[in-house]
Amino acid sequence: MLILLPPSEGKSSPRRGRPLALEALDFPELTGARSQVLDALVALCTTSGGAPLHDQVRIDRASTVLDLGPTQQHHVERNSRLLTTAAMRADRIYTGVLYDALDLASLTGPARRRATRWLGIMSSLFGVVRPNDAIPSYRLSGDTNLPGIGIVSTWWRDHLDEVLSPAAGTGLVIDLRSSMYAGFWRPPSLIGPHVATVRVLHEVGKERKVVSHFNKATKGRIVRELLLDGSTPRTPLSLAEHLSGLGWQVEPHDPKATGQQLDVIVREL
Repeated sequence: MLILLPPSEGKSSPRRGRPLALEALDFPELTGARSQVLDALVALCTTSGGAPLHDQVRIDRASTVLDLGPTQQHHVERNSRLLTTAAMRADRIYTGVLYDALDLASLTGPARRRATRWLGIMSSLFGVVRPNDAIPSYRLSGDTNLPGIGIVSTWWRDHLDEVLSPAAGTGLVIDLRSSMYAGFWRPPSLIGPHVATVRVLHEVGKERKVVSHFNKATKGRIVRELLLDGSTPRTPLSLAEHLSGLGWQVEPHDPKATGQQLDVIVREL
């Protein structure tokens, strides 16, 4: 089983630890592509035309490319030190509503081992990482037009199939990614019948809509329950039935060649 998660915009910053070792990350086939994005991001945040920039000129230029506001410019300095700063497990780097609800750090034994095997976290800098991959805190969005790379999501679209299709194999792919990160990898038609795309709808009265907080928290809780439960449904419909058995209200859509959407209906957190 492969469970695809979005990253979080907010990230914790380790104060001590060894620096990034690209070759130690899972999916080593991506090392070359990762190195190119990493070098391009560091170069953007440290130089212009190969020469060091005056601090404010450098910061302003990088902030424009990275779409950072005046209170976010500290991310430029952080990005400039990505090759030397401390790295930490990805499941401790990513923070926010989804990761708080998932609470990977509290998992032990079989559930923790399943998280390492099953979870793939999309990353604008690294393409995809496992929870135990040691990475630094960074700031880079999937829609950034990074000098030397182009649009980040397009870059990864050309590289991720070589690792994610084998990782999916013949098992179920549970896609919990946001729209931006869904563009990093679209499962090929051969895998499509085994792809379940989960959408969370908040129901109030007769109205249903996507609400960010409910969406993220619910997805985190669903993944946590699957990791603790250990069951491995093989199709989107069997996943829907399994989640219903765990107490969730799930409404499947008609299957398509690209997979089947499952709507999870929630009324309160």
